This record gives sequence, C-alpha cells and structure tokens, in this order.
Amino acid sequence: MVDARAWGPRLRFSAPPRLIAEFYREHETNLAAPFLLYGSGDFHHLTALRLRAIAEPIVLVSFDNHPDWDVRPPRWGCGGWINRALELPHVRRVSVWGCGNFECWWPHQIFGNRRAERAGILEVHPWADDRPEKDRQRRGAILRDNWRLHFEQFLKTVSGENVYVTIDLDCLNADEAVTYWEAGRFTIVDIEWALTKLRESARIIGGDICGAYSPPEYARWKQRFAAEFDHPKIQLPSSDQIRAINFRALQNLWPLLIGTL
Repeated sequence: MVDARAWGPRLRFSAPPRLIAEFYREHETNLAAPFLLYGSGDFHHLTALRLRAIAEPIVLVSFDNHPDWDVRPPRWGCGGWINRALELPHVRRVSVWGCGNFECWWPHQIFGNRRAERAGILEVHPWADDRPEKDRQRRGAILRDNWRLHFEQFLKTVSGENVYVTIDLDCLNADEAVTYWEAGRFTIVDIEWALTKLRESARIIGGDICGAYSPPEYARWKQRFAAEFDHPKIQLPSSDQIRAINFRALQNLWPLLIGTL
C-alpha cells in the first residue's frame, strides 16, 4: 500500500499539467503496478497515467456511469481523461459501459469526443431504458434486458487481445456502492459476469477500481468551484454504512479483476 493522501487535494477532480507531471515523476513506479485500488472517482484521470507504462497494444474497457470524454478544459480532469488515454499510441480502442447520465445525449453530447466515436476508436454504451424510442437507436445504446447480448458481441472483437479494465464504482446502483456522483444501473452481479466473460475471451493484463466515497478536499479555489458545481447533491448514509457497502463491492469485484477467483 502506498500513502499518497498528501496529493489528494491537489489532484482531486482536476489538476494543472505541471502537477500531473510532478505526481507522475514521484509515483511512476507505483502507478505501474498491474492492478491498483485507489480512491474517489474524482481521481479517475490517474488511470490515464497508469496506461503510460504498458508497452503492448491494449483495448481499454471502462465500467462507468459517465463517459469521461469531455473535450473542454481542463486537460487533466476526471471528466475528460478518456481523451488522454486515446492519445497513447498503444491504446487501440476504448469501450465505456454503463453511462447513465445526460452526457451521451443531445445537446450535452456536443462536448464529448464524437470524432473518436465516429472513427470507431471510442465507443460509449449509455443506458437508454428511460429514453424516447428514437434515442434507443443511438450508436452503442443498451437496455437492461439486452446489455449482456451487446457485451457478448463486443467480446468477439477483443478475442485474444490485451485488455485493461477500469471500474468506477459509480457504475453500480445506489444500494451497492456509495460514491460522490450519481449512481449507475449495474449490479455487482452484472460486473462479476462481465469480468468473468472478459477473462474467458481476452487477456486482462491490468486494471483498477476507483469511485468509493471520500470527503472532498481541494487545494485551489477554481478547482473547488468547478467540482462543487459539477457534483450532484447526494444524501449520504452514515460513514459506517458507506464503508460497509463499498467494502462489499470491493470484496466481490477485486478478486475477479486481478484473477484470483
């Protein structure tokens, strides 16, 4: 275990490139660990740093309630880190599953990396159960009753390939994970199934889990303002309940991710 908590307020939600570079110099070796468990989804952009150490071509598979594909500044932030991953030459393709918020739909999707989506190197799979019928025709859209079929079709395209898996716990429903963001629609059983199927089809050479709730602390007022504006207002259970709920999720998912089950 590496204690990097002193970096938390400086990196949370977003950080200037100079701080990202400084953090990477200090923790490059630690970040290169094949599998990593770290804090809030506000730090999800650290996954893009982890991918730098991988030498071979990979497909990045993300389970997340947000597409994290925003092309607007800041360059380094949890809402746009997928674009940093796509800049790496060995990241062949990115596939994001379980997006449940508004970012994949008009008009907000204009801020997403649609160019990468059209090029076929980025695919997002948002839930469309509560969308109008025309929205269900959106590229990549999934429903609760057909998402596994879509995922099995995706698996055929990554058969035998190297895969990196990142799991943001906000992809889970509110009963199964407590985060600092809107809750997703996957269940723990869903992600267990997906990880098992991935291991059967591809080689999971690395991965991480983030997203568990932690009290927000910020180092800069602009960072705090942007984060507080962007985060939803959530009614949280007690700290003991938060720990118990999130520990159960990690207890189930971590062994499957690292391949010890």
